[in-house]
Amino acid sequence: MKIEIYDPPMCCSSGVCGTTVDKKLVEFASVLKTLSSSGVVVRRFNMSQEPQAFVANPNVKKLLAEKGQSALPFIFVDDELKWSGEIPSAAEILKTFKLDQKAQPNKKSSCCGGDGCC
Repeated sequence: MKIEIYDPPMCCSSGVCGTTVDKKLVEFASVLKTLSSSGVVVRRFNMSQEPQAFVANPNVKKLLAEKGQSALPFIFVDDELKWSGEIPSAAEILKTFKLDQKAQPNKKSSCCGGDGCC
């Protein structure tokens, strides 16, 4: 299985940086780490850092033309659009991949595994 995330423009690849960090982005980064360690292929693209990925994917290009940037992030599971315009909860993602909620890493740790910014 695989998950591909096409994020809106953010300061860093995960959005988990700066002085005010969105807790939902921290949880999302954590669950993506869980998916990756469980064998799921995780690919994440930030519009400000990898715009070519948005142009190269015909589905993403079409969605952007139809819905605009306000519909980001686009989250695909096995090439099927699963979520758009919001980040799903950890429980929703883990359920989609049939993983146990207990498998999720500690929410207090940063996406980088330390105290620094990604």
